[in-house]
Amino acid sequence: MTPILEVAGLRKHFTVVKGFPRPVKTVVRAVDGVDFSVGEGEAFGMVGESGCGKSTAARAVLRLIEPDTGEIHFAGEDVRAARGASLTALRRRMQIVFQDPYSSLNPRRTIGRTLTEPLAVHGIARGTRARSQATALLDEVGLPESALDRYPHEFSGGQRQRIGIARALALKPQLIVADEPVSALDVSVQAQVLLLLKELQKHRGLAYVFVSHDLSVIRWFCARVAVMYLGRIVEQGPVARVFSSPRHPYTRMLRDASPIPDPSKRGVLPRVLGEIPSAAAPPPGCHFHPRCPRATEVCRTTYPGWEESAGHGSACHHPHAT
Repeated sequence: MTPILEVAGLRKHFTVVKGFPRPVKTVVRAVDGVDFSVGEGEAFGMVGESGCGKSTAARAVLRLIEPDTGEIHFAGEDVRAARGASLTALRRRMQIVFQDPYSSLNPRRTIGRTLTEPLAVHGIARGTRARSQATALLDEVGLPESALDRYPHEFSGGQRQRIGIARALALKPQLIVADEPVSALDVSVQAQVLLLLKELQKHRGLAYVFVSHDLSVIRWFCARVAVMYLGRIVEQGPVARVFSSPRHPYTRMLRDASPIPDPSKRGVLPRVLGEIPSAAAPPPGCHFHPRCPRATEVCRTTYPGWEESAGHGSACHHPHAT
């Protein structure tokens, strides 16, 4: 599969000032060296606990957050080097669907204005032509034309997320970053939105970077997945292989803690020690070693290298012990 997005060595650190009257600066390593690629028309998942850096990494790819270092190439173009008109052209091809459908829409603008504004900004259409395209977008996501003259507060959460998806489709992108797009919705509505996104992928040939903490959603929606822990990818590969035969103990912990239809078939939950360390002070060696029951001395002193075979890789000193 031809890659449409290639990311290498992506880093984003934030400086946080704490304390009074003597404030102290602390560096939070939100994303600390991330490599991945997404193929044309592929759904690539990023999964991990809250605060692992998955949303920061996804937004840095779009330059909604400026990365500190690293390479980002989209369809052969250097995203970090893009400026002015070239960056504007790139933004037409890469869009985002935000997590919260309640705060991602301007409450003072009608849906029609929300959908026609990007068409006007990018010089695609104005007036009746733009309204006609907005109507077609609403129809594509399952909403009536009458929605154009209404405001966000008049819609349910699922309907608002459909409007957010329509806005992302307005410029006919090739890649959509879906940042926890269904986590704020009821379960039944989640299914409807996921089916819509899957249909759009099929009909428009869209590629997705799909960020989620829900393994069941990733398992159903994505072809490949990257598992993140404290700003780094600890395992990556085809979804079926990663979840059926995890190489990293953290991946195994996430999988075994995920709800399944028949709890009697779960087996014994893995023993996990302690709490998630702070990204401002990650442990030495393997960041997961304070919580890993299989940790050895080398885990406490040396960060593991990346080992990969048949497209399935992990950063673990004991990848076959899990």
